Amino acid sequence: MTEFERLKNLEVPTGPVDMILDTDAFNEIDDQFAISYMLANKERLNVKAITAAPFFTHDNYNSVSAADGMEKSYMEIHKLLKLADRTDIEELVYRGSTEFLPDEHTPVDSPAARRIAELALGYSKEKPLYVVAIGAITNVASAIIMQPEITDRIVIVWLGGHAEWMNDTREFNMLQDVAAARIIFGCGAPLVQLPCGGVVDRFATSEPELRHWLYGKNKLCDYLVDNACAAANSYASGRPWTRVIWDVTAVAWLINDGSRFMSSRIIPSLIPEYDNHYGHDYSRHSMRVVTWINRDRLFEDLFGKLSQM
Repeated sequence: MTEFERLKNLEVPTGPVDMILDTDAFNEIDDQFAISYMLANKERLNVKAITAAPFFTHDNYNSVSAADGMEKSYMEIHKLLKLADRTDIEELVYRGSTEFLPDEHTPVDSPAARRIAELALGYSKEKPLYVVAIGAITNVASAIIMQPEITDRIVIVWLGGHAEWMNDTREFNMLQDVAAARIIFGCGAPLVQLPCGGVVDRFATSEPELRHWLYGKNKLCDYLVDNACAAANSYASGRPWTRVIWDVTAVAWLINDGSRFMSSRIIPSLIPEYDNHYGHDYSRHSMRVVTWINRDRLFEDLFGKLSQM
């Protein structure tokens, strides 16, 4: 892929696109909103697969291992499809990796990694497959190691790492699997990064707002509100709180016509280092990084579409 071709594919798509969503759906409460938002934008987003990503850290109590996190995420995806009355696409859901990438040369085989690679081979530079990842990016990195030629046929949109100006890159998705992050940033595939700390942390909501705009609209909305509020009140009972709905922003990139939801810029591809910082090489290929979220405009679109499902 030439730099000109890469820059072209780093632009916001202007029409319907084919996409894969790679998600650690049981990790927190934001993946559920992202999956629902994807389903609510069916005129623009043609879902080719939903893949379950692993998750595990010692301070996250929703899983006891990467394999357990992946399996719980797989089940949560199916639960959301039932709530959204979209059981017609349950066959598009795939189990992912049961461990994180052991090094930068060895893929972790899984139905998800194989399916990502298989699907991507059917696309081209002129018509790429969009791979939206909102968890540890093991499945996507494994697919690239298995089939390196897919880097010319995909655009990766990843919510991971912190903003370049933050003190470190110790963000949940990147921290779990730095080796996989290095593959994604270094392989040459067009990459759009949505940094968590410093950018996407702007995209937060509260219990009164969730209940006002979503509660009672449909069974999916009720689940999203109850799940978010239960999680927040478990640590903030009796105190004011807001909760970042991080993962919605990665899906929103695909419908970000005219930069209505976020702004971004082109930079030389960053290097995620094993010491939890970014390295720099200004001769590297380009990537796009989101720098600002229009919080109110995106929530208006999210709440409006979810309430109409």
